[in-house]
Formats: sequence, C-alpha cells, structure tokens
Amino acid sequence: MRIYLASRSPRRRELLTQIGIAFDTVLFRDGERADPETDETPLPGEPALTYVERVARAKAEHGGRIIGWRKLPPRPVLSADTTLEFDGEIIGKPLDAADATAILRRLSGRTHRVLTGVAVNHLGRTEFMLSSSEVRFRELSGEEIRHYVMSGEPMDKAGAYGIQGRAGVFVEYLSGSYTGVMGLPVCETGELLKRLGFSSF
Repeated sequence: MRIYLASRSPRRRELLTQIGIAFDTVLFRDGERADPETDETPLPGEPALTYVERVARAKAEHGGRIIGWRKLPPRPVLSADTTLEFDGEIIGKPLDAADATAILRRLSGRTHRVLTGVAVNHLGRTEFMLSSSEVRFRELSGEEIRHYVMSGEPMDKAGAYGIQGRAGVFVEYLSGSYTGVMGLPVCETGELLKRLGFSSF
C-alpha cells in the first residue's frame, strides 16, 4: 500500500517508515500564505479533545482536496495533530525561546496529558482516532531548561519538548503511547488504515 502524508514532521515520516507504510508527502502552505483550512489556532474556549480532532480532520480533508485538484492517484491521506493539555489549557508549539522556557518551567515536576489525533481521508470519507497519554516530568533545574532551550529542539514541538530527543531524560513517568507522544501513535494509525481496507501486513 501507499498513502499520502499531510505533514512536514520528520518524526511522523520516521514512524510510518518504521511500520512499513510507503508514502508521498502532501505539503500545505505556511507563513503568510498559509492555507486557512489548516489553521492550528484554538477557538475561544475550545476543549483540547475537540481541538485535536478538528485540526486532524481538517488537515486530512484538505489534503484530500489537494489530491483531487492535482489529479493525483486516489490514495488515503493521513494527518495528525498533537497538543498538550495542562491545567485545562491547550499548550501548542512555543512562540519563541522565552515562551519555551516558560512552558518547561510550568511542566517541571508536574503531570500533563499529550493528545494526538490521527485522521485518514479516503474517497470522501474521514476516519479519526485519538491517542491520550499522561506524562510526568521530574523537577527540572533552571540550568537544564536553559541548555535544552538553547539546543533549539523545543521550538517546533507541542509543549516545547520532544520525548524522542534530549527531553527524554526529563520524563519520570509515561502512561499511554510513546509514539503518540512523539506525534503519531502507530497502533491507532494501523487501526485507521485497516478500517479503510488497507494494511501494512
């Protein structure tokens, strides 16, 4: 099987390759010319669960439209969205180094929830699954946070950290899906593709 991946994330590409799924990438415009259909700004008062489902579905469906416009072979379009929920608040990617530092200080010594929504659009039908994981950080020193932020690793990641990178040493406890915290829960991804009649096995 071969699918389209509607994501720029190198981690999602690595995970699809790991489970034997071949893919081509569908890229959305970003910056000032960003596609409004894939805007990741939370709506006022929007719960985190609603947010990840809305964004993941929107990306998959917009990817499906792009495939149609370009007259590419019809294949499933897979997308995902990851966010953190902490004290009832949605925490996305940091705006800058100061924001990353502030986020990591808040997460230090506390438990947060990582939500990753996965959506697959194929022939006008969209299926969705959610991965929910609990992660607890040990107490982080100011020096540890400073060095981690200086590495640049937090800047393109929800919650200002990547569990598969240097921040792995911050994680004291994890309940749920390690690959879900990375950004693409492989169990749920496989289940979604099976629902549509596809399998990597």
